[in-house]
Amino acid sequence: MNEQRQNRDQPLRAARFIKEIGRGKDGARDLSRQDACSLFAAMLEQRVSDLELGAILLSMRIKGESIDELAGFMDALAPAMLKLQLPPGLTAAPVVIPSYNGARKKANLTPLLALLIAREGIPVLVHGIAEDPGRVTSAEIFQAMDLQLCQSSQEVSQRFAAGVPAMMELDYLSPALHRLLMLRRILGVRNSSHTLVKMLLPFDIPALRLYSYTHPEYLQSLGHYFSTHLNQTQGEVLMMRGTEGEVVANTGRAQQIDRFAQGVRETLLEKQELLTATEPELPEDIDATSTAVWIHKVLNQELPVPANIAEQVRLCVSISRRLHGLTANAVEYLAQ
Repeated sequence: MNEQRQNRDQPLRAARFIKEIGRGKDGARDLSRQDACSLFAAMLEQRVSDLELGAILLSMRIKGESIDELAGFMDALAPAMLKLQLPPGLTAAPVVIPSYNGARKKANLTPLLALLIAREGIPVLVHGIAEDPGRVTSAEIFQAMDLQLCQSSQEVSQRFAAGVPAMMELDYLSPALHRLLMLRRILGVRNSSHTLVKMLLPFDIPALRLYSYTHPEYLQSLGHYFSTHLNQTQGEVLMMRGTEGEVVANTGRAQQIDRFAQGVRETLLEKQELLTATEPELPEDIDATSTAVWIHKVLNQELPVPANIAEQVRLCVSISRRLHGLTANAVEYLAQ
């Protein structure tokens, strides 16, 4: 961390890091947490040449991130992220919903999840990207519902006070991380930022983060990370297999949902192997306008809330209120 501060304005020679991580899947060695922090800080601050940056991203893509490397990357990311403020008088902890995949085959119902949670008096932040060629993003659906995107902490606080979800583009939440995320459009493959972006915690108080994974091995590796690096001041995490990469529950077979909190892992919902009910009526088209119209009908009780999403909402609301209660009790205790 000290090395990071001292060399903030100096280019980083990344060869010594690449030598460790660039030896292939079987020969590569993991970086220490401190080295990972120094390297990722330089990447965020654009102190790494394009050639070295490409080598780093592809090396990590092949090797995979270790727990210490993820921790170091998150250390470096903390000062490169906008910290959001909450309005006074809230009675629940914030729920943070990353949305970076959108819809390709099925309607993207992440906005419905956010709106249903917010309707229960819970502050909900959705962060993601505005557009993604070939996909329908949550941002596009929110805008089709006349819910504009936030560009500042003040605007986020105003949405919370109004009882509606706040949607913020990553470009405003962390411009440096957004730049790395967008390199997928040049390199053609994902990089470490796609894992980190779903772990963001832009609040200084405990919150509930929703995290989706695409491959079973991520449940083990990231589950280990959250089991060992999630402290009381950060809140809790709910992990599940993504619905086309999104954190909203599938309307067909429900995914397993695991809760992580202060070293404890608990399965709150088991995976459904078979359909237990008829799938609900869904939008005929997956475009933003059609999805927005369908969501309005659900919110107006013209259509039922899909059962799996209703259960996910219930879990989120319960944990959010309990987290706020724990925080309020701790503050009251310290004030005595």
